[in-house]
Amino acid sequence: MAFFALQFAHAQLTDLARLEYTYLPKSKSEDSFNRFRGLINYPIKLKEDTYLVIGGEYSRIALDLEDKYPFDTSNFKRLHIIDFSLAYTFKVSEQWRLGAKITPRIASTLRHEITANDLFLNGGVYAIADRRDDESLNKPYRLIIGLTYNSTTGIPLPLPFVSYFRRVNDNWSYNLGVPKTNVKYFFNEKNIIQTYASIDGYFANAQEALLIDGKVAESVSLSIIVAGLGYEHCFTDHIVWYAYAGYSLKMNNRLRDKDREDVYNLDNDNALYLRTGIKLKI
Repeated sequence: MAFFALQFAHAQLTDLARLEYTYLPKSKSEDSFNRFRGLINYPIKLKEDTYLVIGGEYSRIALDLEDKYPFDTSNFKRLHIIDFSLAYTFKVSEQWRLGAKITPRIASTLRHEITANDLFLNGGVYAIADRRDDESLNKPYRLIIGLTYNSTTGIPLPLPFVSYFRRVNDNWSYNLGVPKTNVKYFFNEKNIIQTYASIDGYFANAQEALLIDGKVAESVSLSIIVAGLGYEHCFTDHIVWYAYAGYSLKMNNRLRDKDREDVYNLDNDNALYLRTGIKLKI
């Protein structure tokens, strides 16, 4: 799930705190998925334009697997993902800022004591050119490029990351990148709608492994590509409520072995995707 490692460069770059709820009802199945997520980032100014950011994030994922499966699903009903993060960012010129982040993670069913199999390590390095507030530009922009590493992907190499935002005029902006691409329309600075495509998902260790058709399932994962519509309401310059409604274009919901190979596919039918939350941003 490489997109988890991109959160610093994308959402957490400006989010000081966030509370969020996500729900995937399944129209052709009794299964469903919901997630509560909260994060907090605390920036510490070391000197002019140089910050240390200490953060944490917790996700509680509920998998309601009500379809008939040839194994006991109770081990996967609750997943917990806990991140502790330490980031450092500083300016190298008037236009460019560099940043680095390391994120130890616990991702597990947590039915027993934590073991080494529940622990993961993510991180990344980034270069950021943020000129959204530059009044000398006709079309302000932000460019983020970097390399990210995520120990849950199964790829033992850093992955490239690029995100580009441009404000076209008073009413329109767009963002190209991963985990989210969007086009926004501003009725005003308080009410914004958008079309979007994004990636979401999770990966967690299963502390009680399952033997299925001669294979041992030791983890559970979901990756999903979603497209839809979103709305943001800015109560103030820093407090924003948002809501997204979409439909999955592709879903991989599966149990995997110790080598991250598929053991059993859960319900992968496309479904509605609903997400809402409130955030405090810089």
